Amino acid sequence: MLKADFTRYVLRFHSPVGTSRGVLTDKPSWIIHLYDPEQKDITGTGECSLIPYLSPDQTDNYTETLAAVSLDPEYFLISDCRALEAFPSIRTGLEMAFADYSNGGNGIYFPSGFIHQSYGIAINGLIWMGTKADMIRQVRKKIGEGYKCIKLKIGALDFSEELKLLKAIRREFGTDITELRVDANGAFSPLLAMEKIKQLSDYDLHSIEQPIKPGQWEAMSSLCQQSPVPIAVDEELFVHRLSEEDRIRLLDLVRPHYIVLKTSMLGGFDATNKWIELARERSIGFWITSALESNIGLNALAQYTCSINHPVVHGLGTGSLFSNNFTSHLYVENGFLRYRSFKA
Repeated sequence: MLKADFTRYVLRFHSPVGTSRGVLTDKPSWIIHLYDPEQKDITGTGECSLIPYLSPDQTDNYTETLAAVSLDPEYFLISDCRALEAFPSIRTGLEMAFADYSNGGNGIYFPSGFIHQSYGIAINGLIWMGTKADMIRQVRKKIGEGYKCIKLKIGALDFSEELKLLKAIRREFGTDITELRVDANGAFSPLLAMEKIKQLSDYDLHSIEQPIKPGQWEAMSSLCQQSPVPIAVDEELFVHRLSEEDRIRLLDLVRPHYIVLKTSMLGGFDATNKWIELARERSIGFWITSALESNIGLNALAQYTCSINHPVVHGLGTGSLFSNNFTSHLYVENGFLRYRSFKA
């Protein structure tokens, strides 16, 4: 019978990162090692990644749940096991470890052209909240590095200042140079959201993520029907625990233009596949986004993203944020995430 060990690892940001929900200087992950006690030549590795104040995991008995999983990980992986419903990050890390183990334990989660270095994944350059001058500096740096899509976090500065920021960016970089996405993380009130989105539409945005807080489906539906800027829902998918019937009702009622899929928040790759199936049935667009995983989780996410064959710009550019990240096969070149063999 397989066993598992868990090690807590605190990732430190090079510099504090700002969102509409506060500033982060570090974040925890638990690294899982899956093995057969009788034959330890293969080890499957995964990551359970938590973001303070955002991850939907139940945290009161998180470590106790990890201890239970370590004794019989195969039981917790079976499809009808509901023991990890309140712990989507643990379920994700467990699926990663089993995928790695089943492929020989060499960090190969989803074999594809990506790991054979014949395929790159287009990713956005992520701009964190800061002063206007700092954010413009970040944009210039990302575009100089070859990114064709830039994603900006908004909602923490004065809104008039954010409009000035977008105006300055568009004055310098037109739609022929960069695609702009913005993420409000639910910062707008339902009463003011449409007026703010109309003002944002002056800057040729690709989309806006989660303009209002999740759980307000009627209000979000109205926004999606009337918005001049395509709307993507993000936290809407995971802040409240949704049954399969809830997921269907959400997409049918809200009818977002896009859904943003954070596997660690949704409960693993199987759960993400279900969202993709529902989205494709309704002609709803989607992309995969990392949830501040270390390079271990990011490697698994990148391989998974390639395996679903959905060539849009994804949000997998967070590997360089940490000062103490793990060694990685991943690197970014001209806005594409690629895989490099250490033997090459």
